[in-house]
Amino acid sequence: MRRLVFSAFLLFVGIIIGVALVAEFHSLPSGEAVDNRSELKPSGVTDTQQIFVSVAKAVTPAVVNIAATRVSKQGEGIPGLPFTDPLFKRFFGDDFFKSPDQKGKRKSESLGSGVIIESEGIIVTNYHVIEKADEIIVVLSDKREFEGQVVGTDPKSDLAVIRIDAKDLPTVPWGNSSTLEVGEYVLAVGSPFGFTQSVTMGIISAIGRENVGLTDYENFIQTDAAINPGNSGGAMVNIQGELIGINTAIFTRSGGYMGIGFAVPSDMARSVVESLIKNGEVVRGWLGVAIQNVTDSLAKGFGLEKAQGALVSEVMQGSPAEKAGLRRGDVIVQFGETVIEETNQLRNIVADAPVGRKLTVRVIREKNPINLDVLIEAQPNDMFSRRGGGDDKGAKPKRGSTRLSGIEVMVLTEDLIRQFDLDEASKGLVVVTVETGSPAEDAGILKGDLIIEVNRELVADLSSYEAILSKAPKNDPILLLIGRQNRTLFLTVNP
Repeated sequence: MRRLVFSAFLLFVGIIIGVALVAEFHSLPSGEAVDNRSELKPSGVTDTQQIFVSVAKAVTPAVVNIAATRVSKQGEGIPGLPFTDPLFKRFFGDDFFKSPDQKGKRKSESLGSGVIIESEGIIVTNYHVIEKADEIIVVLSDKREFEGQVVGTDPKSDLAVIRIDAKDLPTVPWGNSSTLEVGEYVLAVGSPFGFTQSVTMGIISAIGRENVGLTDYENFIQTDAAINPGNSGGAMVNIQGELIGINTAIFTRSGGYMGIGFAVPSDMARSVVESLIKNGEVVRGWLGVAIQNVTDSLAKGFGLEKAQGALVSEVMQGSPAEKAGLRRGDVIVQFGETVIEETNQLRNIVADAPVGRKLTVRVIREKNPINLDVLIEAQPNDMFSRRGGGDDKGAKPKRGSTRLSGIEVMVLTEDLIRQFDLDEASKGLVVVTVETGSPAEDAGILKGDLIIEVNRELVADLSSYEAILSKAPKNDPILLLIGRQNRTLFLTVNP
């Protein structure tokens, strides 16, 4: 009985509330009920939209369109996309206009973008946009056209600075790319396919992206903001309207946008630009070592606790590293105040190091930490010719039966040097056979490689090679120093 009374009471209350709501609805002016739907929007949506609108209005006037033209004689190659790999297409632009003239010449034109960074007509863009150009035409947002003059270029970072004869131009202020975080909003501004002052929005997908294979010095910002051919040299800005990157390349299998784009971070770009303006070239720091990443197997071979740092596989003659006492086999774990995780990080830090400054390098040598003071020098143009050699050629071809499964080696002769196109000063034993599916092949050993060291001991001939291997623990990996294409690297072969 109590349950029945309670249910009747709830029904009565529901009817009263319903009648009240209907009466309230009919008392509203027509259209007010529709307007109430705006209350469903999050309170910050309008403010966020206005931020993007404001940033776009502030930035687009300072982003220019660049048309670079090259005239070549018949028979000369017309520069196309600098990278033909279908996975990586530069934004050099697919709009190439070629037309033979009466004198047998032809013209190619590439489209790109640029960012005004100084009101007196200083513009930063990508090197590949203006590479080998005979004429550079810059079109401003107000449709005015100017002829661009090259101030300086840096192919190693794919950046260039040009100048136009104009004053009181709008600019984009530099931002600080070192504080960027994954997930931040960014806008990409440029001229994709010639559509000037195009703005797209996305987020930062990754930072410090390296080993992409586009430039010598890589520390890219990755974004999903839509960018396409023609965007090269354009601006990547944050929601404060600050320049935090120069759009440079895309990852694509179709030639167009696929959600992955790369930009040179502003900190690197600003350093390069300032050097180009001041000196006409980029002066980079130089250590003088060949380095490779420390893998798990290499870490075990060198007695390291974890795979970290940059392994020195070669020290160049007369280099700052040689003068400071660095040795092949050292693992650089700290440079100055920076802990080194891998090779590209060290390469970029050394390049940015001031020439003439003495810095402390911390290395792990034979499981012991050592601090060395190195005086940074300017990177020489002939640094790859400074590598050391030797005069140990061997005398007579002889195959070696070794405990290294899957390879055969021979003592170097003049015939083998010619056969494998080796330097006459090469030293070590040459690999003449690598069996398919063997541990040696799995380790990355190639036919024509030179075995210079085994387990950190120098290989002088076949006898020393066999002796070193014979005393190696049976089930332990074997650490090799390999010579390949005028460089050296460490590899480990598992038993």
